[in-house]
Amino acid sequence: MTSLDTARDLLREFPVVDGHNDLPYALREQVRYDLAARDIAARQDDHLHTDLPRLREGGVGAQYWSVFVRSDLPGAVPATLEQIDCVRRLIERYPTQLRGALTAADMEAARAEGRIASLMGAEGGHSIDNSLGTLRGLYELGVRYMTLTHNDNVDWADSATDEPKAGGLTAFGREVVREMNRLGMLVDLSHVAATTMRDALDTSTAPVIFSHSSARAVCDHPRNVPDDVLERLPANGGMAMVTFVPKFVLQAAVDWTVAADANMRAHGFHHLDTTAEAMAVHRAFQERTPRPVATVATVADHLDHMREAAGVDHIGIGGDYDGTAFTPDGLNDVSGYPNLIAELLDRGWSRADLAKLTWQNAVRVLGAAEDVARDLQTTRAPSLATIESLDGIKG
Repeated sequence: MTSLDTARDLLREFPVVDGHNDLPYALREQVRYDLAARDIAARQDDHLHTDLPRLREGGVGAQYWSVFVRSDLPGAVPATLEQIDCVRRLIERYPTQLRGALTAADMEAARAEGRIASLMGAEGGHSIDNSLGTLRGLYELGVRYMTLTHNDNVDWADSATDEPKAGGLTAFGREVVREMNRLGMLVDLSHVAATTMRDALDTSTAPVIFSHSSARAVCDHPRNVPDDVLERLPANGGMAMVTFVPKFVLQAAVDWTVAADANMRAHGFHHLDTTAEAMAVHRAFQERTPRPVATVATVADHLDHMREAAGVDHIGIGGDYDGTAFTPDGLNDVSGYPNLIAELLDRGWSRADLAKLTWQNAVRVLGAAEDVARDLQTTRAPSLATIESLDGIKG
């Protein structure tokens, strides 16, 4: 039996829980949520990284669908609600393939049924518009993690890719974390500044996650996790889920991406745009200036390091498919996860360790957050704090 055969066999028992997939936003951008126009029951290789046949081929058993909206767009709250509506309609449209999931028990039930557990994560604190009531509303609608920032700062937290302003979390930012703990919503520290990571770890009484981040020691990009933060995950109980985005995993790709993003802006496109027109601009740039290519081994290097720094109980996978223009060779779309597992098998990872990486860690972390919330709800009422009362900023 080859390593790839062994990987596929393992994934049948312990499928991948992927921490971040931007299919809903791709559907917004490409077809304005017309699910019939991108019927993911059929392969969508020409348009998307994600569809049901390739999720099955990739051994995915649970997916956190990102309900992302760009932080520079007005009307973040209604746009986030549209994203949530998209995920719910996907689950309703494909009931034999997808199962809505709110809890760790729901994830296990979906696995037992052979369906893909579908969870939601909001990407960026701008999605709550400085309102803890809105945060609670997102939780009630099924959102089970929130990334504290996206690429831009919010009023109460610093982003990894913006100029420092808050110095980490403000008083209101810490209250957001505490309220997420009380709800049972995972605090996601991808995209945030290292100061925000440390403040969140100081504040949170529940496990945190990084839904799609890699190791800064392997690729020095501010979107990645420093070793001192990775080393704190065992005490916190949380996990860091490696991402596949080439500009975050391959050092040579960092400078190339700066030039590629500038080219996109010069042609009138946002650098995160993945519409057909924008991708044509990307491809033309790539033909003129060949991009450094990440591989399965590149991603495995990050996982080797993250395992060393945080321990095998505190790592996972968050590919960021349909949220990136480029992917590593061998991880071209959601069908590629077996290639990564095969690479790790060849590096000596045990079946028990790989089961933790793919399934067990993510289920444990969500369950632990639920346990913390259950206890907190006996002693802590819903917070009525405002950003004005805590930070002096008019809400």
